[in-house]
Amino acid sequence: MGVVCTEECEIHPSSDMSSFVQMRLWDDSDIPTHNLMTEKVHEHDALAGIQLVHNGIHTANRLSRTPALSPSGGSVTWVDPYQTRAMSKRDIKELRGWYRDAALRAKQAEYDIVYVYAGHDGTILMHFLQARYNQRADEYGGCLENRVRLLREVLEETKEAVGDSCAVALRFAVDESNDSQLHFDKEGRRIVEMLADLPDLWDVNISGWQNDSVTSRFGESGHQEPYISFVKQVTNKPVVGVGRFTSPDAMVSQIKRGILDFIGAARPSIADPFLPKKIQQGRADEIRECIGCNICTTGDSFAVPIRCTQNPTMGEEWRKKWHPENIEPAGSDDKILVIGAGPAGLECALALSKRGYDVVLAEKDQEPGGRVLLESKLPGLSEWKRVIDHRIYMLTQKPNAQTYLQSALSEQDVLEYGFERVAVATGSTWRTDCVGRSTRNRISIDKNARIVSVDQILTGARVTGRVVIYDDDLYYMANVIAEKLCADGCEVVYVTPATEVAPYSHATLEHSRILGRLLNLGVEIICANTIASVGGSKVELACVYTDVTRFVDCDALIPVTERIPLEHIFMGLQNPEQLSDHGIRSVESIGDCFAPGTIAGAVYSGHMYARQLDNPLDLRYGFARENYPPQDALAWPLESTAEN
Repeated sequence: MGVVCTEECEIHPSSDMSSFVQMRLWDDSDIPTHNLMTEKVHEHDALAGIQLVHNGIHTANRLSRTPALSPSGGSVTWVDPYQTRAMSKRDIKELRGWYRDAALRAKQAEYDIVYVYAGHDGTILMHFLQARYNQRADEYGGCLENRVRLLREVLEETKEAVGDSCAVALRFAVDESNDSQLHFDKEGRRIVEMLADLPDLWDVNISGWQNDSVTSRFGESGHQEPYISFVKQVTNKPVVGVGRFTSPDAMVSQIKRGILDFIGAARPSIADPFLPKKIQQGRADEIRECIGCNICTTGDSFAVPIRCTQNPTMGEEWRKKWHPENIEPAGSDDKILVIGAGPAGLECALALSKRGYDVVLAEKDQEPGGRVLLESKLPGLSEWKRVIDHRIYMLTQKPNAQTYLQSALSEQDVLEYGFERVAVATGSTWRTDCVGRSTRNRISIDKNARIVSVDQILTGARVTGRVVIYDDDLYYMANVIAEKLCADGCEVVYVTPATEVAPYSHATLEHSRILGRLLNLGVEIICANTIASVGGSKVELACVYTDVTRFVDCDALIPVTERIPLEHIFMGLQNPEQLSDHGIRSVESIGDCFAPGTIAGAVYSGHMYARQLDNPLDLRYGFARENYPPQDALAWPLESTAEN
């Protein structure tokens, strides 16, 4: 039996986390929504848990417009220009009542485990524990015993309210990197000792979210063990923890060594919801292992359904009726040629073979993998290779899928092979002319300037001396290359039109670590500047806000701006009469060849092609939406009348 838990669930309008996607249990009107979850969880003989949270200082209440609450007042931790209201004794009494009411609603919604949540530097119960937020002089502040008082009261009152039929769990961050006292070997341990046997279950982690859910670039699987290993020594209650576990051996090791009683898995279960069953059935080699890229957390940040690099069905289970393991059988006897064995081509071929189509995958290089094979060799990105390793292995198990390496195809080759369907996944190439989102017109580039492309770096080109990296991509590529060049002994200048380094990485919880690493490596960072021109030994920068320009000396320039789809094969196969004469029913481009984007986007595109083929519904644009009154999830208005 397993347990399926909600994420943080808001208990009151004064804990409004808009625009993040979170559940609410503000009043009785929310109960039917929660019933939908618990019913589905119970159908699979699992227990349903709810993580009840009041976010206190960690929210600006953008929707409810209610002043935020905190132990001692001060600014909210978001960028909003608001301050919190220091809680009175009456406020504390009301807060305890909100927790009790929420617990009773959770019981009515038929949850089996009710969480009291004090973690992630983002909940009011933790704020009372933290000396840097709690500067009260009454019985709820000062010494640690006083700061623990509110958490103890909420735990006791939750057990009194629902303990007759629900287990009461405490999620607690035993280590908080921003607080000089709340560390696992200081106050963190003392708090666990104070409350040792009060909760029915300890769920322990570290704080804040960027530490708990650190990416593989900055933290290994199981990295929380040194912080949480003491907990079982001081409590008789069971302990669960997380650590982006993907290896069954690592999970078993922590259980056998007495670190944990249960394994918690959020990101690994996003990558593969059937991870436990595959372990149980001896199919560990089929697990889609989490790569730790945190594309999943971007959905939370942008208020859209969750997505995953490894699992293209994540977030589409209801919207498009996509099951993570099962897929509709083939709709025809057509044979399919997939050109290009990068992330899009591999996923496309695998999903098509699962449907029962005969598939041939042709790759021009000696190894499959495309951009992932190359990018995974950059500093910190080795686990990203799991994207291609999983698909390559699974394809070897499919008798109806054949892969041919070192098979560069011409348009004439494709015409003569006799495939009814062709999917072109030939990828893209990085621009070298500095054109990107911030500069749409070509700039002056001296013929003697050394311009080194990202593709050259990925394939082993050596760069020496003083190097300018121009980042208009705003994600990971530029800063990873900067890290690599520093290791190679280069002097690196990092230029970006953005006002900060890699702004997209806020959504993947990496921004502070990326910036810290660049600064520690001695990288010179110049923000809010575009490249206006490139000379033989210098680049001209232009401030994005003023007319001020400046020159920076360099031996080489690496533009990280945009990519150009490699679509010459696709474009050469656009003559309908010619295709018809050779029995080809359709030719489509997928992945970066269709529209360059993230690796997750490429995998999704390949999967989309496979699902879309011979499907009467327009899966590209049609999906069920939460209209009221509810629409039939399958009766989409966007039905394709064109032949797929």
